[in-house]
Amino acid sequence: MAVSYIHCVQYSWKVSSRGRVSVSSSVYGGNHLKNRSACVVFASNNKIDKVETLLDSVKWDDKGLAVAIAQNVDTGAILMQGFVNRDAVAKTISSRKATFYSRSRSTLWTKGETSMNFINIHDIFIDCDRDSIIYLGKPDGPTCHTGAETCYYTRVSDLLEPPETETQGDKLAETTLYSLESTISQRKAELELPQNGKPSWTKRLLLNSDLLCSKVREEADELCRTLEENEDKSRTASEMADVLYHAMVLLALKDVKMEDVLQVLRKRFSQSGIEEKKIRVSQG
Repeated sequence: MAVSYIHCVQYSWKVSSRGRVSVSSSVYGGNHLKNRSACVVFASNNKIDKVETLLDSVKWDDKGLAVAIAQNVDTGAILMQGFVNRDAVAKTISSRKATFYSRSRSTLWTKGETSMNFINIHDIFIDCDRDSIIYLGKPDGPTCHTGAETCYYTRVSDLLEPPETETQGDKLAETTLYSLESTISQRKAELELPQNGKPSWTKRLLLNSDLLCSKVREEADELCRTLEENEDKSRTASEMADVLYHAMVLLALKDVKMEDVLQVLRKRFSQSGIEEKKIRVSQG
């Protein structure tokens, strides 16, 4: 289930100890949150009721908590895991910053409130059993307190069988696409070292722009021919894999990350192809 957002300004909001949400244009006194310019999602009584219903539907444990997982909206990387209560989820919906509940301090905390490495929320999902939540968002910087991109950088296999060098064990949990990007990046870094023997295909491409561009064009043409010649699906998948690989080598050579490409694609979701093309032409 995705939770959408409505933007408004010049409202204060508060969440009671039971997770009851209220909105007012005035500033609360006492211990209530004061914020005249907060970006509030609860713009009407109807919206308040919907948030109430949503929070009521979550299967909180006996301590009023549920698990929340933060995931990078572009890379798919699991950033971190924490616990949330009603107030934390309500605040996340309104502020669009990933907010959790600290069991040790018995208080809410927003990721980034100290480091400024916020996780900016794009969507929230609840699982089928309604006992765990995904914060789908874009991190402003490293998520882990160690400075790592995510909190998941330790392989179980490395713990069971320690690697020969420490750097081998320091690898993020990556999807297929990002694992390939990491390998290409590693080959590029190795070009700075003394070379022994025949270079790998990736290194040859990185060292020869003409060869690389010719391969990108060649593989794109072969992909199109699988459609024109009505070849089977496996052939199309194979040719697309070749296109992706060679295009990603080109991106590495240009110091462009796949995350940058996916971010551009995501921004285009809300506009038609015709509109997007007009913007590119006007900017060009």
